[in-house]
Amino acid sequence: MECSNDPKAVGCNCSYEPCSRKGRCCECLHYHRRNGELPACFFHESYERTYDRSLENFQNMVKKMGMRR
Repeated sequence: MECSNDPKAVGCNCSYEPCSRKGRCCECLHYHRRNGELPACFFHESYERTYDRSLENFQNMVKKMGMRR
């Protein structure tokens, strides 16, 4: 698998500006999974801005919003 390593990646919705992994999808995914979390791209904008990347927050979002994005 080839991983994006573009810090200016258009699809990255992470709003945490000092993040060193922004646009580096593989690094971001590995970092958050090691911490029992999901990366920003899994979350709707309103949930992403809370910086709560927990699986519980993701489940709450899916229940509340359904699968629409």
